[in-house]
Parts: sequence; structure tokens; C-alpha cells
Amino acid sequence: MGFADKARNRVDQMTGAAKERIGDATHNERMRSEGATQQDAARARQAGEHAKQAGRDIKNAATR
Repeated sequence: MGFADKARNRVDQMTGAAKERIGDATHNERMRSEGATQQDAARARQAGEHAKQAGRDIKNAATR
């Protein structure tokens, strides 16, 4: 996972958290839901990248 991917995921998590909090404060269920969804998507992308990296690490360890 490159720096740009990590940064994009982190920005999406922070933006989602802000949307969720604004939705809570204004009782806007749609914005709160969008924020939660955005955070979940960023976390899923990050988990996928971690899994790919773990696979690469295993492959590299096996070929040594």
C-alpha cells in the first residue's frame, strides 16, 4: 500500500467521521448514514490492502 492510498483512506475515514457527527448534531439521518458508510468503505479498502501485503510477505518468505 503506497503513501497515497494510505492518505486517501485516512482522509475518507476523517471525512466520514465528520459527516456522521454533523448528521448527529443536525438530526440528519442521511448525512449520518453517508458518513458511516464512507468510514466503512475506507476501512474495508485498508483491510484489503493489508491482506494483499500479507500475501506478498508470505510469498517472499517462501521463496527465500
